[in-house]
Amino acid sequence: MTDRALRLLRQNPHLAELAAFPFDFDLARADHGHVEEVRLASGGPLEVIAGDDTGGTYFVCADGAVLYADSEGGAGVLGAGVDEALDIMTGLPGWRDCLGLSPEDGEEKILACVTETEEEMREYHGIDEERAELRAALGFPERSAVELVGMLHAALSRTEPDFVLLNAEEGCAYELIGPPPPAPWVAVLAAGRTDLALLRAGDRTAWEDVAGDPVRRRLALRAAQFDRADGDAELLRHLLRHETRSSMTDELRLAAVLLGLRGDTGDLPLLHEVRETDFDTACGLGGMPEPDAGADELRQWAQDLDDTMFGTDPADEPVSTWTDLARDQGMTELARVALIRDLDEIVMDQSRLRRPDAPRGLATAPLRALARDFEELGDLTQALRAQRLYAALQETAWDRVSARLDLTRLERAAGQLPQAVRTSATLREDLTAPGDDSLRHWQGVNLGRFIAEEHYRLAGALAEADLVEEAGALLTAADAILGELSENAAKGVRELAEETAARVREVS
Repeated sequence: MTDRALRLLRQNPHLAELAAFPFDFDLARADHGHVEEVRLASGGPLEVIAGDDTGGTYFVCADGAVLYADSEGGAGVLGAGVDEALDIMTGLPGWRDCLGLSPEDGEEKILACVTETEEEMREYHGIDEERAELRAALGFPERSAVELVGMLHAALSRTEPDFVLLNAEEGCAYELIGPPPPAPWVAVLAAGRTDLALLRAGDRTAWEDVAGDPVRRRLALRAAQFDRADGDAELLRHLLRHETRSSMTDELRLAAVLLGLRGDTGDLPLLHEVRETDFDTACGLGGMPEPDAGADELRQWAQDLDDTMFGTDPADEPVSTWTDLARDQGMTELARVALIRDLDEIVMDQSRLRRPDAPRGLATAPLRALARDFEELGDLTQALRAQRLYAALQETAWDRVSARLDLTRLERAAGQLPQAVRTSATLREDLTAPGDDSLRHWQGVNLGRFIAEEHYRLAGALAEADLVEEAGALLTAADAILGELSENAAKGVRELAEETAARVREVS
């Protein structure tokens, strides 16, 4: 991961010219930057070191990796360092035509592709003498096309999740220019599969360690979902008993289903005991056969739940299943990128939100869930992106106000105070002229209280930012809202109102 080659290019104009043509790595284009403002989804610095004649840009990341971004919204890692990236690019001057190749394609296919690409290049300019001179000067060894394609494929495969490039203004992700990454569940389930193997081996210490750890327990159950074995009954009972510590979870229901599918009526007492753990488990495991039910009834109950909620293909699981488990394991970037890709698909094609039973209606709950997931990850930029679209798609006045209330809060939390002021003003317009009767009781319910509280918090944030005039205006609006609330709703807001008023007077 060294940059010796980059230093040589910067010190030697002739070598820099060779790199620029015919290898399209032009140091002079670094001054122009990229065609748009970009940033890494994972954060961290990006240094522009070169460009090409199509508007593409070469960046160096914090760890030295070279990230290439084209002008059409595609990006990928070309090397762990500048030396490796230049080794690949000078060895494969037609590397862009090799993006779809992998070592598994075999020597014959790789050589055929590289040969065809380079023959086409030779029709317009030389590459052989230039390649030999530049590679010798940079100290690169002789490498076969097959080896270089392997290096390129390995580099590109590192792009997700740590080197995903975003449009800085819109927040959408660049497409991968290399091979598609493994599905998120592959990495997420790896630890669970390891633990499931330990449980199956009968190591009683592992049984207690896995069952006692909420994350390991959930992962082991998910692994068992996709690798069902006849001998798992006892370990499933063990995990199910321990999962009650987390109350009603999807994994608790999954464990009950996996047991129920066996049709062993001897498990019914345990299943009923689990169901009666608390109110949530009683609701979540509703419809369970009675203790004296037969095997067929037990199997049918489990099969119905399995068909509607689980199944045997991890690709059929909602992305949130894997992002939640990724986050719990500390795989923050894996979770973030999967969620960004999911949001991008919705932004580009809102028909994905259409309800099967009402094609003209939209089921916007996935956007709200995305906003919440991003907020839990601490990514307020993406949370705002999801919440803004969610708010824009709401149809009733109640839903618009509720969505804009959350949007105001997120904008305030992100320090986007002018945007929060505008959103709160739009919210108040909806209160004044709702257009339907869904808000007829807002003054007497929690929604009214929450609206007043957020206005006071925003006024306080404006005062802290020394935006005195804006703080005063928000305080006036907050007081007006408070004045409309019922006595019950207003009761919990008055202390915050007094504190905020004092703070605004202080800065005024």
